[in-house]
Amino acid sequence: MENLKKKLKEILVEDLKIPESSLAKFGDDEPLFGEGLGLDSLDAVELAVLIQKNFNVQIIDMDEGRKAFETLNKLAKFIVKKQES
Repeated sequence: MENLKKKLKEILVEDLKIPESSLAKFGDDEPLFGEGLGLDSLDAVELAVLIQKNFNVQIIDMDEGRKAFETLNKLAKFIVKKQES
């Protein structure tokens, strides 16, 4: 799980251009969107594409995706669950 979260953080920095300094003080249970890391709806679309590209996990149900995108921990658990099914 830690390696997966590390890869997700790399994606946030390299592909979504989130400053590494922001991630350094960002907790894995803090919100990715809004007041948390500050991602927006365009970032959500790009992140969904990157999740599919990097982990072969497709987010089809928007309600399910919305919950998965709440925090880094929830996103990592979502990816693991989808890869196991």
